[in-house]
Amino acid sequence: METRDRHEFTVQGIAASQGIAYGQVFLYLQSELQVPDYQVETERRIDEVARFDRALVATRQQIARIKAEVERNLGPEEAAIFDAHLLVLEDEALIGETVREFEESGRNIEGCFQRVSARYIRAFEEIDDEYLRERAVDLRDVAQRVLQNLLGQAENSLKRLAGERIVVAVDISPSASASLDRSSALALVTDSGSKTSHAVIVARSMKIPAVVGLRDLTRRVSDGDWAIIDGYDGLVIVNPSEATLFRYGKIQERKKSFEALLREVSHLPAVTLDGVAVTLQANIEKADETRLVAEHGAEGVGLYRTEFLYLNAGRLPTEEEQYRDYRAVVEAVAPRPVIIRTLDLGGDKPMTGQTDLFPREPNPFMGFRAIRWCLEHAAVFKAQLRAILRASAHGRVRMMYPMISGLDELERANALLAECREELRAAGIPHDGELEVGTMIEIPSAALIADLLARQCRFFSVGTNDLIQYTLAIDRGNDRIAHLYEPTHPAVVRSLRQIVTEARRAGIPAGVCGEMAGDPVYAPLLLGLGFNSLSMSPAWIPAVKYLIRAMRMSDARALAEEALALGSASAIHARCEAFYRARVRLE
Repeated sequence: METRDRHEFTVQGIAASQGIAYGQVFLYLQSELQVPDYQVETERRIDEVARFDRALVATRQQIARIKAEVERNLGPEEAAIFDAHLLVLEDEALIGETVREFEESGRNIEGCFQRVSARYIRAFEEIDDEYLRERAVDLRDVAQRVLQNLLGQAENSLKRLAGERIVVAVDISPSASASLDRSSALALVTDSGSKTSHAVIVARSMKIPAVVGLRDLTRRVSDGDWAIIDGYDGLVIVNPSEATLFRYGKIQERKKSFEALLREVSHLPAVTLDGVAVTLQANIEKADETRLVAEHGAEGVGLYRTEFLYLNAGRLPTEEEQYRDYRAVVEAVAPRPVIIRTLDLGGDKPMTGQTDLFPREPNPFMGFRAIRWCLEHAAVFKAQLRAILRASAHGRVRMMYPMISGLDELERANALLAECREELRAAGIPHDGELEVGTMIEIPSAALIADLLARQCRFFSVGTNDLIQYTLAIDRGNDRIAHLYEPTHPAVVRSLRQIVTEARRAGIPAGVCGEMAGDPVYAPLLLGLGFNSLSMSPAWIPAVKYLIRAMRMSDARALAEEALALGSASAIHARCEAFYRARVRLE
């Protein structure tokens, strides 16, 4: 650990919101609530439940005020994140389980609520999907606020900073980030968190840099330390020297110029210098994200994750509810295409209050999830398939299955789809009778039998996040081994080549929708291997498009051949990095 002196030191984190800031640190540390535990007298038990109800009402009122303030300061889309908080307070399972525990144990209501909410939070923290894992943050934030109201404690706030400051915290809850002093916050820095955390969303909307995942920075800095926050490369430089300050001044000038270039190219075609067109599409989770598709120059949606509709409802949505949601996305994106991924729930993505459908598992990442769960719950799966088919009547829709591990699963899913098509045809309900169906390749077994799968589907979409994780036996959420998660590992590169080779042999397209696709350092490698479309977070599209327009496809193919001949992940990464830097000069 670095000593707290005036010497410069640098900490690497995760770049979450672009920009460069320099200023003094404000260390924002929240203490854990001390929740008492005691037996409630029998005659006071009715009053205890009433006290719980009053705390829920007070919390609801507080969150409604926060939402209104965020909507006024940042707009309705940023304020929508607090809809999830309000839904937590309406969750009958969470509230009912708390009351049941109180009635059975007779212990004070805040202790019961803390224990029940902690179980729900743990369940969501185990979710592999980064975006959906953020629901644990929502639950924790609401639970903290309910407990504060039960205990009569004042809420923590970032409303007033003593001058312009860089806010450094272990984590920043959604409601705390919403109350942030916008006139004084220079940047947000957290030990934990991810690119999809609410604090990051707020930072982006405020156009200030953010770096997350710094692990123990709060123990290495003090109030008043000076720091540079580099939201491009995910660096925090504490007590920078004069030479570093001068260098970063120059870097900031160049990066601002580069951002202007990205804005210029965002709506130009993604065509290489030697005339090869590349399809760049967007990954989205919610219908209200469709505006980002056109805004960032995407050619449609390459991955529409449908889990959010299930998780946000806390119950199984009806076919009609799903149809309305899918139709809204399809019509908003039209005439561009939309690829809808079927449900990837179960195992590591449980639904609140649905323990009978999603029981806890010792190893959820490799458990009863996604297509495995859907095939065992055919009625639920068919409701979604019918909703997707009905939505296909309103635009250009394709559909794909997640977590396919073998041919049997693909054939069974297609058989259910055929039943749904016949049901809609018999009922005279409009749908695309030729809807193209694809397979996600994200399990090594699927990559090894890509030739067999290609005969039963119309396209491949590679989910590199899971493919890398499963190929290398690396849990991406485990800090102790996260450094072993290597997208350029030779085994990964060779698997990708095999997938695209079999797709070409079968005459079907193959794209990538994992995080590798949105990284301009790796995109040329993927294109050189033979993938013809990349789908990514909308905000990443301009940077990838800029690089595509600055390179030749022939050079990307040469890079891929070189990578296939190399024996280490570091050597392949170095080649990819050199390829990128030769075409994009920022410093």
